[in-house]
Amino acid sequence: MATGDLASVVVAVDGSEESMNALRWALDNLRLRPDGELVVLHVQPPPSIAAGLNPAPIPFGGPSEVEVPAFTQAIEAHQRRVTQAILDHALKICSEKNVEVKTEVVVGDPKEKICEVTANRKADLLVMGCRAIGPLKRLKQRSCLVPSFVKIAADL
Repeated sequence: MATGDLASVVVAVDGSEESMNALRWALDNLRLRPDGELVVLHVQPPPSIAAGLNPAPIPFGGPSEVEVPAFTQAIEAHQRRVTQAILDHALKICSEKNVEVKTEVVVGDPKEKICEVTANRKADLLVMGCRAIGPLKRLKQRSCLVPSFVKIAADL
């Protein structure tokens, strides 16, 4: 699928091999307008989601909703390192194919932020990897409401 009518394409990457394969697919198969842009998007989960937990509450009646700044800072620093590694890998793939891209990192729930960024950029196409799942589960997932700018790469 080569087209020259695309002004903006967003490729969401999360570090998985599937997302990097989706990036490779986009680089190999899509052609943008001369003024078009390809954006590599990574969504970092908020520190509370990334940690999946917070330090245990202080026992014997201490406050239970105390946020420990050092814990949060350590999680955020780790997420920044992971994000940089993911973007470095994606940019290496792009440079191997001599394609210049823009990168964007946002923090939040990936399923919400990917759609939000894609809509805000008025992207013509969103490209994402797909986990290896069976046909029944795929059918169930695809029966959900999908924004109009999403085209499933496996169908192209």
